[in-house]
Order: sequence, then C-alpha cells, then structure tokens
Amino acid sequence: MTIRMNDARFGASMAGLAAICVAGLALVSLQSADARARHSRKAALPAAEYVADILGEAGARLGTARLRQGPVGVLIALEFQAGALPPGWHGVHFHEKAECGDAGFKLSGAHVGHDGKPGRHGLLNPTGPETGDLPNIEAPASGAFGAELFSTFIGLSARSIGGRAALQDADGSALVVHAARDDHVSQPIGNAGARIACALIRAVPVSPAP
Repeated sequence: MTIRMNDARFGASMAGLAAICVAGLALVSLQSADARARHSRKAALPAAEYVADILGEAGARLGTARLRQGPVGVLIALEFQAGALPPGWHGVHFHEKAECGDAGFKLSGAHVGHDGKPGRHGLLNPTGPETGDLPNIEAPASGAFGAELFSTFIGLSARSIGGRAALQDADGSALVVHAARDDHVSQPIGNAGARIACALIRAVPVSPAP
C-alpha cells in the first residue's frame, strides 16, 4: 500500500516536472523568437554615419558636420571653431548638390526638395516645408560652439526608410549655413541672406539589394 502511494506521488512529480520543462522550453522559444524579431528590426534600420568638414568661403575649415541616420530621419550634429560664424542667428538648409568649391557656394543649387516648385520654403509655411529646410542655429560672440538638429524629412543613404529623399543620392548634397536668420516663411529662402559656410555630403555607391 505504501509503495503504491509512493509510485503515485512519483508519477505526479514526474508529470509536474515534465510540465515545467515544457513551459520552460516554450519560454525559451518565445524569448528566442523575440530576440530574432528585435535583430530583424535592428537589421532593417540603416546604420549610416557621415562626417564632413564645414568650409568657409575661402576654403578654410570652420568646423565639422556629423550626420547619423535614425529610424525616422537624420540627426545633424554641428561643431564650430571660435569665430567661425558672425554672432547671431543663421539659417541652415540642405542644398541639392555636393558642391562647395565656388564663391558664395552657388553651385550647391537650390534646397533639397525645391524641385522647381516655388512657394514651399519654410518650417512655418502652410504649403511647406521643403525637404531641405532646417531650424536656425545661433553663433555666440566668442568661443567654440555647436548645435544639434533633427530632420524627419530626409534620409542619409539612398536606401533610407520610408521613401525619404536621400542626401547621398547620385549628385550628393550640401549643408549650407546662411548669413542671417531664416524666418521660415519668406520665399525663396526665408530672408536668410548670403551663403557663408558649406559642408559636402558626397554621393556613395549603392550596391544591389541582397
């Protein structure tokens, strides 16, 4: 009688242990699936970064522009040497060509996203903004300085997420700093004045998708 009771208890214990093992395997499987899903999502995001010198009109190096592709846009970190820009506010835009070698940086073309359609410039424009529009930056009276901007309108690589315009397309682009503040409404450049600094964003070869 005692042996049968022990056998019953042993059977129940083994059944419970088996259930725990199955539950544990199911949990491991779920965790593995979740890890694979996270890895898949991470692999789907462009992990691109681009660094360029910011040049003045005479070709002197004024600072550095670092662009990093994020899941919904591009983070732009700007660092300037002391005295790089006149004190005050300055408009900043992405222009459509990777050209910074001429006087006044005219060869960089119009803003990215202008596409020959006037009247769309400005972050406060009801019919805008253009893809290349960015917030203003402020230069202090003295000392080195920096600014960090973010744009959801563009992507860095030609495979950017969501069909955004790519800064590194066939003819590249340029980040241009203007002499005055952009009012984000006036056409065609928000009364931002002359182009006084420029950073090349060169095109990169794009290999076929796997």
